[in-house]
Amino acid sequence: MRIAIIVAEFNPEITHPLRDGAISFFKENKISGVDVLHVPGAFEIPVKAAQLFSSRKKYDGIVTIGCLIKGETDHYDYIAQAVASGLQSVAIEYRKPVSFGVLTCHTYAQARRRAGRGSANKGREAAAALLAMLKK
Repeated sequence: MRIAIIVAEFNPEITHPLRDGAISFFKENKISGVDVLHVPGAFEIPVKAAQLFSSRKKYDGIVTIGCLIKGETDHYDYIAQAVASGLQSVAIEYRKPVSFGVLTCHTYAQARRRAGRGSANKGREAAAALLAMLKK
């Protein structure tokens, strides 16, 4: 099984613990074919996912990791919608699972809680969702 984890570098204090949660989940489940790739921000994740599915490496699935925190403008709404729609399109086009580990939070505190240790870590949850889809 070959899996990619795409991590947005924007808000690394959130995305790196999410990434680590996903990696830990895969290690605990003895999944070794995991590649971690980084992109500047969440907006770039769908393009990287499409590139990976069309690459020679032939990934079976992709976990996406990012963090969007609502600010004072509509920017958050546009980016969140574009990322969600883009990832759904990639999954449908390539007929392969893409799990959504992109946090869309109203506050930084909400994001920190979702990037915590153990079962509260949404990166871990996204990895578990992907593995469940791959086993179906």
